[in-house]
Amino acid sequence: MCENCSCGQANTEKTIEEKVQDSIEAIRESLKSHGGDVELVGIDEDNTVKVRLQGACQGCPGAAMTMKMGIEKMLKEKVPEIKEVVAVD
Repeated sequence: MCENCSCGQANTEKTIEEKVQDSIEAIRESLKSHGGDVELVGIDEDNTVKVRLQGACQGCPGAAMTMKMGIEKMLKEKVPEIKEVVAVD
């Protein structure tokens, strides 16, 4: 229960993984509109996020730009605890 108002809602803050997954879901629609996708692989202890590019994004010459200027930028805005976002195979 919420300590402040007894509204019945649990006062639980999302984990960094939940925040990242929510943010990826928001990014996913934009990628899918171009035939691509992104999958969360994991988050290291130092808050480095590992993702796997899929579909048209996999092997695309612009994938590095999509990673740094798109996915990483958006994730860091929504989840400032993130150190870096890297693509893995």
